[in-house]
Amino acid sequence: MYAIYIKEINAFFSSVIGYVVIGVFILMTGLLMWVFPDYSILDYNYATLDQLFSMGPIIFLFLIPAVCMRSFSEEQQTGTIELLVTRPISDLAIVLGKFFAGLTLVLFALLPTGLYYYSVYQLGSPPGNLDSGGVVGSYFGLVMLAAAFVAIGLLASSLTRNQIVAFILGTLLCFLVHWGFDLISTLPIFVGKVDDIVQMFGISYHYNSVSRGLIDTRDLIYFISVICFFIAATVVSLGRRKW
Repeated sequence: MYAIYIKEINAFFSSVIGYVVIGVFILMTGLLMWVFPDYSILDYNYATLDQLFSMGPIIFLFLIPAVCMRSFSEEQQTGTIELLVTRPISDLAIVLGKFFAGLTLVLFALLPTGLYYYSVYQLGSPPGNLDSGGVVGSYFGLVMLAAAFVAIGLLASSLTRNQIVAFILGTLLCFLVHWGFDLISTLPIFVGKVDDIVQMFGISYHYNSVSRGLIDTRDLIYFISVICFFIAATVVSLGRRKW
């Protein structure tokens, strides 16, 4: 698994992919937090990083599938997947190596946002008037969200040889798992009956819960379950060659 992880990290940063991902994320979050009037923290009367954590899922919705679309699609298209799977390494180890590599790239993109925290911390009146506990919880939620999206993106990449199709499929799956259950809960058949329960199946419900600064065990179990489910589904998808 470690060899796959290093291989993927080198592939990310030996090309423009890794730098583009990090650059786009920093640019988008920077514009939202400091430039666009409707979101700029400079127009707020209190110190907050809510803009980063509220817009993070939307940015990740397109960014992470773009990172993951080549993971297996390119391997299948070029035929290197056969060389990879014939080595003495399990399908699970291959998937985990690629999963942790994709997550590492996203974490690298998140690191520079520490400057935003420091800036907002200093802009508070008095300096330091910021809910640091809530920020920590929100960062934790963003990392768990990124991990879930990476797992979903890997599944999409394993289902097709075409990277563009993998990107579209990954984006669609991420949207459905994150916001789809919220939309389903608004159907008349669920409203006023089990709409709250339906919402609990979606990532959005648990992400918003963690973003309040309180890390609940139930939210943690949910994220781990989603990640494990899609990793297992990717392993099964890779196993199609044996059928």
